[in-house]
This record gives sequence, structure tokens and C-alpha cells, in this order.
Amino acid sequence: MSPVPTTHVESVDFVMLYIVGISVVLLLGVTATMIYFVFKYNRKKGHQPVDIHGNILLEIIWIVIPTLLVLSMFYFGYTSFREIRDIPDNSFVVKVTARMWQFSFEYENGKKTDTLYVPVNRAIGLEMRSADVNHAFYIPAFRIKEDMIFGKTNYLYFTPKQVGDYDVACAEYCGLNHSAMYTKVKVLSENEFTKWYGGNWQPVKAEVTN
Repeated sequence: MSPVPTTHVESVDFVMLYIVGISVVLLLGVTATMIYFVFKYNRKKGHQPVDIHGNILLEIIWIVIPTLLVLSMFYFGYTSFREIRDIPDNSFVVKVTARMWQFSFEYENGKKTDTLYVPVNRAIGLEMRSADVNHAFYIPAFRIKEDMIFGKTNYLYFTPKQVGDYDVACAEYCGLNHSAMYTKVKVLSENEFTKWYGGNWQPVKAEVTN
């Protein structure tokens, strides 16, 4: 199996598959039950309806089980959400500005680009702002997305685990050329990034989980 591009991909994919799996099981269960009842309780000619009294045990089951399932979805979803919001203290911070219709990136040494360059295996913290209308910073391969709203600073965190180029898109309709608002995040090796950045970026390794 090829390595995932960031530390968050596995947790986000797990939450997605977990929710879809539960939904499929419930769909099949409800559909099968409906079909069974259609045939079992099909009213025949001359049939006299019978009063059905409540079943306390059954009512407890269909309240408790869905509640536990929903709470488990919330738990896994929230823990995955916190992963991309809690920026580590040793992260390499990049300021991201969105405007119609491009992204720009500013580094701690004052360097500015229209492509996001980051070192592999290092915690990256993004401080994101919009210069005009609402935008959304979206890296599909990393499973991260965050709104960029005028007058407000939002944050994202990720740790790239694999060198390569990945698409960055705006996921919030922002006007005429919204569909063309694309750029790249280029994940470089430590040596390549040091050469590109010009040194003095403190290459502290992030903790990377498998």
C-alpha cells in the first residue's frame, strides 16, 4: 500500500466509511423489514384489525441503539475535526490570502508565492484570510477544507508525509472565475525545501503516526 499524503487522510477516510457503512446497514435493514411487513401483514378480504399494544423493550431498543450510533459518529467526526484545527506549537506557519481569483502564500521570512511550498514530515499551520468575498481552501488529497471569510482569520493544520504535488482549489463559489481558482501545494524534501526557502526555517521533525 502506498503511503498516505498526510496524517489526517486515514482518520477522515475512516469516519467517512464508518458513517456510510452504518447508513447502508440501516437502509438494508429498514427496506428488508418493510418488505417483510408488506407480505406478513397484507390485509386479506374480511380481515378484522386487531389492536396492537406498545412494547416497552422494543421502544427502548430503537431509541438507545440509534442514539449510541449517532453519538459514535459525532465522537469520531469531532476527534478527526480537532486534528486539523489544533495547530502544534512547533508548526511551520504560512499565511494564506484568498482573493478573486487566486491564493497567495507568505512565509515567516517574508517570501511570497502563488504556490504553497512545504517541507515533508513537518507540521504545517495555515493562517487563512480573505481579501474580498468568501472563499474555501481545499486540498482534496489531504482531506482538508476550510472557509476563508473577509474580516476573520481561520486556521488549518496538516503534516505532509509524502513528497509530491497536490491540487489546491477554492470550494466556495466566489464569482465569475471561481472554477479557475486553482494552485498547487508542493511537498519538498527537507534539503530541497531548505534550498528553496533560503535557510533559517528550523527543520524540526513532526511526530508522524502510521
